[in-house]
Amino acid sequence: VDGDNQSENSQFLLLGMSESPEQQRILFWMFLSMYLVMVVENVLIILAISSDSRLHTPMYFFLANLSFTDLFFVTNTIPKMLVNLQSQNKAISYAGCLTQLYFLVSLVTLDNLILAVMAYDRYVAICHPLHYVTAMSPGLCILLLCLCWGLSVLYGLLLTLLLTRVTFCGSRKIHYLFCEMYVLLRLACFSTHIIHTVLVATGCFIFISPLGFMTTSYVRIVRTILQIPSIPSASKKYKTFSTCASHLGVVSLFYGTLAMVYLQPLHTYSMKDSVATVMYAVVTPMMNPFIYSLRNKDMHGALGRLLGRPFQRLK
Repeated sequence: VDGDNQSENSQFLLLGMSESPEQQRILFWMFLSMYLVMVVENVLIILAISSDSRLHTPMYFFLANLSFTDLFFVTNTIPKMLVNLQSQNKAISYAGCLTQLYFLVSLVTLDNLILAVMAYDRYVAICHPLHYVTAMSPGLCILLLCLCWGLSVLYGLLLTLLLTRVTFCGSRKIHYLFCEMYVLLRLACFSTHIIHTVLVATGCFIFISPLGFMTTSYVRIVRTILQIPSIPSASKKYKTFSTCASHLGVVSLFYGTLAMVYLQPLHTYSMKDSVATVMYAVVTPMMNPFIYSLRNKDMHGALGRLLGRPFQRLK
């Protein structure tokens, strides 16, 4: 199919993880339940932070934006996935597939960059507390968020435009949950070595650089905590470091699942990677609010005030 003409009128079939009707029913109710949980918990976090003036700080400003990104991210993929699981027509148009891919790439990138900014926020708060108010001023926070959005939009646009130059032929059956870059490249008629090289090179810059920055930030945070003379006991030092434990949990889950999917050659990419994809596309956004609420007393209080009753901490 010619990439400029016929591809625009073509469709892909999103067959999902299984073609068995019984398994599709199980997957439908499982993903529907997870989606509803994700929507409720992320909306609650956004409302709790926006309604409580005590949480109008840089850390919670970025946390609210992370929740918004996760909410947008799952809404981009799961509703269509649920429709496909219940319908005999599993087709998605070429334009629809590229649109889904664009938002997928952009929002994963935005998640990644917001996590890096949150690491910087914790680094300044713990390593340079006297300069925190000026170093993380409202103006700078908004500027950092705008930069995150700008880079994410541009990166998503770059990869989507690259894919528009790909010619597809043969079977358009995608044994996957949604339109994903590696899956689509496997359907190409010609060698995609150049596109794959660009994908890896830009991916290393967009993802590995922030990961290195986050790792450096947390190493310095640990060193600072260990050197604080006013925190003599190991238990108190651990308690101080626990302010960053929730962020570390999210970072580990996010990068661990991404690595399972993308740190491999294109020719080895197969159906087994659907499990890892579910992890970063569904499980990670669902776990983020749980991780934060379980580790954060301020969020417990804010949610309690929002709901009009004491928020019981999960144990």
